[in-house]
Amino acid sequence: QVQLVESGGGLVQAGGSLRLSCAASGRTFSTYVMGWFRQAPGKEREFVAAISRSRVSTQYADSVLGRFTISIDNAKNTVYLQMNSLKPEDTAVYYCALDRLRHIPTLTTDNYNYWGQGTQVTVSS
Repeated sequence: QVQLVESGGGLVQAGGSLRLSCAASGRTFSTYVMGWFRQAPGKEREFVAAISRSRVSTQYADSVLGRFTISIDNAKNTVYLQMNSLKPEDTAVYYCALDRLRHIPTLTTDNYNYWGQGTQVTVSS
């Protein structure tokens, strides 16, 4: 099994920044993709960003491109999401996820096998 634990959420004003972290523990895989998703109240969970373990490939949702940066520290088994220029519409619960089968990031929620509990990000206007 794999455990994913997110941290770093909170309340921030529009235009501010936050950095989310997701630490993975338990079973390890030689290749995998880690991603961030978010879910706002009354909306479906949506893709935010993903990165391959090799760091060669990344994917971003159009809504966060140029504002968010995903990175991975394999030595610490931790993935980060640096969020800059935050907007009120970025308010959501942010989830970390792991795809143990692929080495190229995908946007499909069903491709991710393991999920964290989520961390709340609230952006005030």
